[in-house]
Amino acid sequence: MARYTGPVCRICRRENRKIYLKGRRCLSPKCAMERRPYPPGQFGPSSQRRRRRSDYALQLRSKQALRFAYGVLESQLRRYVHQAERMPGVAGENLLRLLETRLDNVVYRAGFALSRRQARQLVRHRHIEVNGRIVDIPSYRVRPGDVIRVCQNSKNLLPVAEAVQAGFSRPPRWLQVDVEVRSVTVTDVPSRDDVTDAPADEQVVMEFYSR
Repeated sequence: MARYTGPVCRICRRENRKIYLKGRRCLSPKCAMERRPYPPGQFGPSSQRRRRRSDYALQLRSKQALRFAYGVLESQLRRYVHQAERMPGVAGENLLRLLETRLDNVVYRAGFALSRRQARQLVRHRHIEVNGRIVDIPSYRVRPGDVIRVCQNSKNLLPVAEAVQAGFSRPPRWLQVDVEVRSVTVTDVPSRDDVTDAPADEQVVMEFYSR
């Protein structure tokens, strides 16, 4: 499947917000948003002095920030939006819930990867199993009661060990993590209050797709 393989720091600069695509680097002085807090391109800082953004531009930028943060394609995000609209409850919160329960995001939230991109690679390379079976689909949707763990032969992988030692990610309320066993149990469905670091306002994203 097609995916973005270009420089990711320019994404944060374009969206004018930190999306934490490079793990610990995003928290260090080397972060691109700390060194060059203006949009990329030949015009550099002068592009910030342009006229005020329209409502459509704000909605588009929020949508793009959400898409890049969770590492999904446009077609995938559109399907999530349609699915969220059919679910009971607030559509925006349903959208975040669908994104948060992706397998690659759960691996990242559990602290077994420094970024969602790294978590996606662990899943694709068959280092993660769900309920005792290897799952190599990053978009696999986990449910309460599922047990996700790093495969026995992969527990001491350098990326996993570095992520666990760094403690970069703090597991949310709906995940019960056993660091020693390298496993995480889904105890509940995530609520809006559990997503404290949402990269964009989900309601603005829903407005973009409701045009």
